[in-house]
Amino acid sequence: MTKIIGSPTRYIQGKGELKNLAKRASVIGDHLFILVDKNIKDIVLPAIEAGMGDTKYDVVEFNGECCMTEINRVIDVLKEKGGNVVIGVGGGKTHDTAKAVGYYTNHPVVIVPTIASTDAPCSALSVIYTEDGVFEKYLFLPSNPNIVLVDTEVVSKAPARLLASGIGDALATYFEARACWLSEADNCVGGKPTKTAMALAKLCYETLLEDGVSAYLAVKNKVCTKAVENIIEANTYLSGIGFESGGLAGAHAVHNGLTAIEETHKFYHGEKVAFGTLVQLVLENAPMNEIKDVVYLCQQIGLPTTLAELDVTEVKPEEIMEVAKLVCADGDTVGNMPFAVTPEDVYAAILAADEVGKYLKK
Repeated sequence: MTKIIGSPTRYIQGKGELKNLAKRASVIGDHLFILVDKNIKDIVLPAIEAGMGDTKYDVVEFNGECCMTEINRVIDVLKEKGGNVVIGVGGGKTHDTAKAVGYYTNHPVVIVPTIASTDAPCSALSVIYTEDGVFEKYLFLPSNPNIVLVDTEVVSKAPARLLASGIGDALATYFEARACWLSEADNCVGGKPTKTAMALAKLCYETLLEDGVSAYLAVKNKVCTKAVENIIEANTYLSGIGFESGGLAGAHAVHNGLTAIEETHKFYHGEKVAFGTLVQLVLENAPMNEIKDVVYLCQQIGLPTTLAELDVTEVKPEEIMEVAKLVCADGDTVGNMPFAVTPEDVYAAILAADEVGKYLKK
């Protein structure tokens, strides 16, 4: 049995790190190709450019969706402008696009999260969607980013909902890794989960329970406390290594299924994963105390625990069954659960999870 753990070559986290981007990236290249989310371009570029010195660089705006059309567009711009390091600055879809571009062009990659809303930054994975935002496929990459650089001062100024979304994404890490450990499923890097990965996944969950609410309240006031630092690390690094080296299971499969409902498209990845985590726990008949811990954390920071909170205000049986079928699609990660799962099982778990969320609602 081969066990594999994957991680970025270097993880850097601290206040004011944006101005050090050129210095940090200089170890892997001297012409930076920066893909930046257009919504935060004016916020981050002054600090980045202040630290550039004589480093050659180009800046390209990300159009908003990690789809093959956008990936190919960015590749064409890279070929036109040159550059030997691909840098993704922004949120999860910017990161996934930058990683895919680096993979297809054989360039090293630097990921610069400006929010802590997903565990995408550290992973050797890009989630590819259609141009309309429907999940299409996972692009598994041969290596993790060369550098992940997080400026915690910038992240703490982002909307608190984004930090909560990251907590929702990270919330699934331990439970999915646990399922993969029990089923001896392969993780996302082609091996079995290691004890190290399981320990990181468990530490991630414990950190969320300890510091999640405190960090959320601090970020609502645009301040960076120790709790915020801890949650940024949990959302970004612990969850990133934990999910990739521990493996994915039911929660993320439910997220993918929910993308078939148009009303859910306005919600962030981590918000849908949070509900997916509840569905997975119901699916595996987890202890009620465990379910309560998850539900109460979600409720305290505004994460959805019911279908209505995902704007699915009218529960249509045929629509939920369509979601359940997509969850159970060949190749999706619900197959990593330690027991066989059918669309009928998922259908029942979604409706039961919705009822649990309502029942435990404050």
